[in-house]
Amino acid sequence: MTVQEAVPYLVTLLHVAAAAAVTVHALLQKREVGSAIAWIGLAWLSPVVGSVLYVTLGINRVHRYAQQLQRPSLRGRSGGDDPVVPLDGLAIAVGRITGRGLQTGNRIDILTAGDGAYPQMLDAIAAARSSVALSSYIFRVDEAGEAFITALSAAQRRGVEVRVLIDGIGGGYLLSPAYRRLRAEGVPAARFLHSLLPWRMPFLNMRTHKKILVVDGRLAFTGGLNIGAENLLAKAPRHPVRDTHFRVEGPVVAQLMEAFAEDWLFASGERLSGTAWFPPLAAVGDVAARVVTSGPDHDIEKMEYVLLNAIAVARRSIRIATPYFLPDERLCCALEMATLRGISVDVVIPGKGNHPVLDWATPAQVRPMIAAGCRVWRAPPPFVHSKLMTVDGCWTLVGSANWDVRSLRLNFELDLEIHDDTFAAQVDAAIETRQCHRVTLADLDRLGFPIVLRDAAARLLLPYL
Repeated sequence: MTVQEAVPYLVTLLHVAAAAAVTVHALLQKREVGSAIAWIGLAWLSPVVGSVLYVTLGINRVHRYAQQLQRPSLRGRSGGDDPVVPLDGLAIAVGRITGRGLQTGNRIDILTAGDGAYPQMLDAIAAARSSVALSSYIFRVDEAGEAFITALSAAQRRGVEVRVLIDGIGGGYLLSPAYRRLRAEGVPAARFLHSLLPWRMPFLNMRTHKKILVVDGRLAFTGGLNIGAENLLAKAPRHPVRDTHFRVEGPVVAQLMEAFAEDWLFASGERLSGTAWFPPLAAVGDVAARVVTSGPDHDIEKMEYVLLNAIAVARRSIRIATPYFLPDERLCCALEMATLRGISVDVVIPGKGNHPVLDWATPAQVRPMIAAGCRVWRAPPPFVHSKLMTVDGCWTLVGSANWDVRSLRLNFELDLEIHDDTFAAQVDAAIETRQCHRVTLADLDRLGFPIVLRDAAARLLLPYL
């Protein structure tokens, strides 16, 4: 047999060996039956190519890297017994899910858009004495970004310890102007999961979506707000974004700092410690709060577990505001079951989103929920980027996580769990003000067949959106 005659047999042998290896790995590692079946089928039906796609896109290398790094946990400084709160069972469940204690003695203020948040954030940086930790998914070099670069650089020059973490995709994959400017100014900055190496390209699908600013280890800001001029509504930007951010003081700030420190260690290899980053924190209010992180490493699926538990314990109401509503079937069914139990369920989404494909996929996703009795509302412009949830008027979840598969499975996210009636009432009011147009089955039925077909096809991309 000549070499040329042997090539088909060698390719067949390679295909069978690779597909068999994919099958074994998927059977042992993939928790979702549908995902395992899809990858195994692709490996066998697409010779060699399917196996290559699985190796590059189907294996969670971030999880493996996190295990190999074996970094000692930075958590535990803010432990202690959880206080008694109205939804005590939920507090216990979230504590077990996150491994963090529920902290009392906090004050949390709501800030609206960049107009309300940026001045306070910049003032805090200007007043910093020991440390500034900033993490952002998007960090533009525009009117808003320039102000932050100037403030961070000035803090670094006067001897403040400054660390800035920018996502490797959201901050600009090729150029990342903010990262380059900060480095040129001497500010220690890092890019999260960024690499030009071909074998590291699978990381492109995994992003840090967290928004954290901690000053002197005592004052923190978190929520959904990126750094960009589109958030300055008073300036009438071309594509305005209405977001919600939160000013945080009290013992829970240590948990926010811990979350940043873990990400900074992951991205840079530097461990942050000492009183400059973790000072003693006294009570400044009466709000009980806890940080909830999620991501495709040691925190995988934790945000989704928190949401499922919150829906399960609801007795009166569930209110949600999110810019993207494309959760998996578990969450959709949980909301439908809540409605069938007599719980009032309201979901507020933008009237028009900033990603057309996501807008297309949403109607097919919410139709069964509307049929079950959930109320889905469209918010008026500008585009609403807030991520808010309340249960029974006493429990609140706010932060960076959207209600979609990307946030719940692929992104690194951070939310705050808050037990406080007064704060929940404020968030409820913010959600209610955005309930403009209620989406009905009649609205969905009026869509033409080509639109319905397009939307149904877009929904198939749900795991990747």
